[in-house]
Amino acid sequence: MASNDPGFAPMPTAEGPPKGAIDPHGDERPVAPDQFNPIYETTTKEIWAYYAYCIGDNGLTLFNFAPTAFQNLLYEAAGDAEVLHFAGRDRTSNSIVLLANGISFAIQVLIFLIVGSYAGMEVRSTTLTFWTAAFPGLARNTPQLRMKAKEYNDGSITRDDYDNADMMQRSRLVNMAFYIQSCGELVILAVIVGVLFAVDVRASEANNNWGLSILIAFATGASGNSIEPSPRSGV
Repeated sequence: MASNDPGFAPMPTAEGPPKGAIDPHGDERPVAPDQFNPIYETTTKEIWAYYAYCIGDNGLTLFNFAPTAFQNLLYEAAGDAEVLHFAGRDRTSNSIVLLANGISFAIQVLIFLIVGSYAGMEVRSTTLTFWTAAFPGLARNTPQLRMKAKEYNDGSITRDDYDNADMMQRSRLVNMAFYIQSCGELVILAVIVGVLFAVDVRASEANNNWGLSILIAFATGASGNSIEPSPRSGV
């Protein structure tokens, strides 16, 4: 008797995706395994070190005061003649300042051709960039977010809950850092104003130059002596 089987292969049963296939409905796990390693846990001291570094990296350094000090010294050296010999010919103080800025820009262009876009970034901008980039690693390794990662890994919360907690923790650290930086910068500015009055910079050109020299030394010291956070793996 002939068989009724047409010879077609049997249909696969809906028992799940084949072995090795990607389940489109599967839930992703956290992509930061360091959250489950206790040696990477962010400490309070480490967070405050980054806050303090933010105060020191406020930009009130040579970039703000050195050009003014340079121009004052030129005016004082030129005297009533208002002319100085610079780069092979007599020039006014303003001309020398502009020429010095041009030379500085030309050097920056040369460096740009050698090392690329890093030439356009000041030291402060460079450190600020990488300092800000460290906060995601600090945030995800705080005890609060590590607990959220554990809850998510256990299935107690959803991915959206975990991502929202991650976002809020990053925002809290960054906002707190800039708040502390603003408070620290106000203290530095108050000291700067106090130095200007103490030296009586309006009394003479010599006092003005001396005041600017003190400001440069103080601001540079405040920036250089900030607590620099130690590098950490996983940031």
